Amino acid sequence: MDPVPQTPARTQPALRRAPVQQRSAERLARILDACAVLLDETGYEQLSTRAVADRAGVPIGSVYRFFGNKRAMVAALAHRNLDRYAERVSERLAGAPILDAHGAIDGVLDEFIEMKRTVPGFALVDFGVPAAAPGEAAEGGPADGSSDAVMDDPNRLVAERICALLASHLGRAADEDLHRKVLVGVETADALVRLAFRADPAGDPALVAETRCLLHAYLAPSLA
Repeated sequence: MDPVPQTPARTQPALRRAPVQQRSAERLARILDACAVLLDETGYEQLSTRAVADRAGVPIGSVYRFFGNKRAMVAALAHRNLDRYAERVSERLAGAPILDAHGAIDGVLDEFIEMKRTVPGFALVDFGVPAAAPGEAAEGGPADGSSDAVMDDPNRLVAERICALLASHLGRAADEDLHRKVLVGVETADALVRLAFRADPAGDPALVAETRCLLHAYLAPSLA
């Protein structure tokens, strides 16, 4: 029987306090949804916790209940993006069990590009947080990092999730060599997809095609 791809464990967002009731979880989701929409409208530098609270229709205190500052809030959005991306890739692989290595690579790349095109805020903040401006960490709360940690190496986390999914789907071990290969592939695809979306808001088709060819040539032999 072919192995069924499993979604690895979810990442843990930088929350001051985790929601324990459905109502609180729904409020957190509204805050992150509002954050994503405002990122598209204003960019990261102009984003503020108060603007997010207003757009989400919640008191500003509700935002600070979860996040000490906007950087922690955007970090939580990046964590959610990674979880949703892993879920999409898992569903894509599970829905086409006869995919070979090239088809599996296509699924990983296509879901990333589709999220870039359609998911609010994803074009600016996919799995990581933009570099902090001077003094930014103090906005709305303490800057000691104790409760507002962000992902230090988002591409490595992406690679770990994708490596596990590909290995499970294709029935091979997720060994050190595959982890290294997938990490290089993720770093390369990240840079090239960013280039494609700088050239065209929808992702330059020629650059996306070059990215696909590169990933096929580099990764497919390791996935066979």
